[in-house]
Amino acid sequence: MMIALPNDDNSCGWYQALPPAAPATRLRGQQQADYAVLGAGFAGLAAARRLAELKPDARILLVDAQRVAEGASGRNSGFVIDLPHKFALEHPDPVHKQKLLGLNRAAIAQLQGLVERHGIDCQWSAVGKYQGAVGERGEAFLEHFEHLMQDLGEPYHWVEKGELGKVLGTPYYSRAIFTPGCYLMQPAALVRGMADHLPGNVELLEQSPIRGLQRERGQWRLQGDEGSITTPRLLLGTSIFTREFGYLKNRLLPVMTFASWTRPLTDEELARYGGELNWGLTPADHAGTTLRMTADRRILIRNSYKHVSKYGASVSEGMRQRIRADHRKAFLARYPALAEVPFTHTWGGVYAISRNFTNFFGQLEEGVFASACDNGVGAAWGTISGTLLADLAVGADSQALRDIRQVTGMPSLNPPEPFLGLGVKSRIRLAKWQSRSEL
Repeated sequence: MMIALPNDDNSCGWYQALPPAAPATRLRGQQQADYAVLGAGFAGLAAARRLAELKPDARILLVDAQRVAEGASGRNSGFVIDLPHKFALEHPDPVHKQKLLGLNRAAIAQLQGLVERHGIDCQWSAVGKYQGAVGERGEAFLEHFEHLMQDLGEPYHWVEKGELGKVLGTPYYSRAIFTPGCYLMQPAALVRGMADHLPGNVELLEQSPIRGLQRERGQWRLQGDEGSITTPRLLLGTSIFTREFGYLKNRLLPVMTFASWTRPLTDEELARYGGELNWGLTPADHAGTTLRMTADRRILIRNSYKHVSKYGASVSEGMRQRIRADHRKAFLARYPALAEVPFTHTWGGVYAISRNFTNFFGQLEEGVFASACDNGVGAAWGTISGTLLADLAVGADSQALRDIRQVTGMPSLNPPEPFLGLGVKSRIRLAKWQSRSEL
């Protein structure tokens, strides 16, 4: 089995802002584990932690091809959102949406507990978020969002242009809806912090790519470069890479979204900016621009979506420079008075979406369990789905486990390549064109 591995660049600003990591422990020799968890992102970390709680005498190996926080979990925009995702909000069944809301909030409570218990320095803050519109198209989406919030019975309030400008330091946006339940954080710092405080019976093996998976005498054998793991139970927190092991192979779409950020603003630049610190804005039009001002004074711009059939290897330096130029235009449109402030990093992160926007959660075959396909909302969903996947793997039962099984399903089949890639690229181009007034 030849497995295409993560191929992330080293240009992620969140990761580069961290202090140097301690030396990695790698997979070496023949190892036997009661449980192996593959992928040390939000889902894998949560699964390993929960397994350790449920099975304190078990040997649990948590394995990642890269360093913790180098992959997708450390590359997002730093939102932990309680509300169902935009597409899930459209679901006709209010009970379905309440279950999603409850699961997301359980994840937030779990993450907050870990941050507080272990003193994880990750800019964790309960500041809510803005959903912002630039013009008429965006405002129409906001009015629809208002109806969805009313149906859900969730609190929100409108923020008009003048008040919004005082927060954002720019008059670029016409209106926004504020929702209070979102948390902001530094994702790479949060993920690394959780990895640094795993229970004692979890062993973390980094820079240990698994290149083969096979069934041998009722056990699973994971083959690495310098060693192997034999285990009766394997939990996959591998998102899009789940298909590399032969599962959900024609059901997951690899998409990458990109961000750029500035260096921290100086005191003089901050005075010119004139807005507040530590807020996040997502676009009313889902193909628009996400905007952050971090607690440490960096402005982050995120937009641009690409279909990446070869994951990080699909991204050329030329593509990155074009995306960076697009981000620069978005930055200058919002902050012309900060034109001399440079971007220091531009990065992408790959994640899995499905054509029917359905998340997979469950058992794939005997001894193999997976949470795959977060459809772009990984921090909360990864945390709660990883936790409950451990419950499923050990045969525990809870209302939350019943809930997650009711709100997940099978991602729909994709057409074969090259039709799939052509179709996805066409849809992304169309969405960008339709949303051009909101970028």
